[in-house]
Amino acid sequence: MPQSKRDFYEVLGIEKNASDTEIKKAYRTMAKQYHPDVNSGDKTAESKFKEVNEAYEILSDPQKKARYDQYGHAGVDPNGFGNAGAGFGDFDFGGIGDIFESFFGGSGFGRSTRSRSGPQKGADLKYSTELSFEEAAFGLEKEISITRHENCSACGGSGAKAGTSPTTCTQCNGTGQVQYKQSTPFGQFVNVKACDACRGEGKVISSPCPSCSGKGKVRKSVKIKLDIPAGIDDGQTMSLRGEGDPGAKGGPAGDLYVTIKVKPHALFKRQGNDVVCEMPITFVQAVLGAELEVPTLDGRVKYSIPEGTQTGSIFRLKSKGIPYLRGNGRGDQYVKVDIEVPKRLNEKQKAALRGFADISGDEVHEQRKGFFDKMKDVLGM
Repeated sequence: MPQSKRDFYEVLGIEKNASDTEIKKAYRTMAKQYHPDVNSGDKTAESKFKEVNEAYEILSDPQKKARYDQYGHAGVDPNGFGNAGAGFGDFDFGGIGDIFESFFGGSGFGRSTRSRSGPQKGADLKYSTELSFEEAAFGLEKEISITRHENCSACGGSGAKAGTSPTTCTQCNGTGQVQYKQSTPFGQFVNVKACDACRGEGKVISSPCPSCSGKGKVRKSVKIKLDIPAGIDDGQTMSLRGEGDPGAKGGPAGDLYVTIKVKPHALFKRQGNDVVCEMPITFVQAVLGAELEVPTLDGRVKYSIPEGTQTGSIFRLKSKGIPYLRGNGRGDQYVKVDIEVPKRLNEKQKAALRGFADISGDEVHEQRKGFFDKMKDVLGM
């Protein structure tokens, strides 16, 4: 366990004797503060949000909380002794387990086989899917194909050939483990290890199913429908409970985690729930004003820019942005206009512009006039 991991009570800002209500209230406050929808692109907030969720997951569960209070982070670490079952579990006690294993020749000092004989959750699966900018903005129902283990249809998941059934192991009486006494320099000990006859399964298959070779499961390609919500962003992950590999011995199926990848758009960029686009306009449109046709996620809309619009000016189109994830309303669209200066002019066009410059002087160029006035004050010229 990394030493840098913070105390879960400190993460939520609560005392160790906090009630369930206080834990839940603190979690809601912190989760709202660091939620990705509120802190788009903020990696620090994203890390804090994950930390808050991990703390709440432990402290809101009475059993996990009890282990955490007694053993700290090691008590709730999936690889630590706190989750290994009864007794000392798989904790090595600084190598003492290896010493006892050399005497016993079995599974080691205090190593539990309970997890093998009890219900086991299926493996979680990961998948990624790519969406267009518009699909992510408005959501859709999408069908994906994944490969996972499925219970064998030929044997119904039992692993035994059709017409036969697994039988209870006579050596361990279906427990999946056997006990035996062994004398050591420390005295006589009772050692427990997985049953060799059934490999800790508690059942023996005399006639294995030919379709799955007695495993009870086969890998299959299955189609799953995703209900992707409007407003989902690049890098976010959806969790589908029970869509992973099937569990063993009555255990629940694992989960499927689908990561969303959003393709870049040719015109739009996303900033939180707002959409930004840059639009070129002509010199004449900027000077005289114009009615523009502006692209949006909903199609083209008309927008009038005023006379004397400057390059870099930004206009807002209200509620033309990204819908809020699982919420009401939408962000806005911001349109930045850039005045395009023509590069190729014929002589007639050049003459017209020179004439305009001659009759205008600096009076129509307020920023230019102001700049030179300031320059005279600063430089005395």
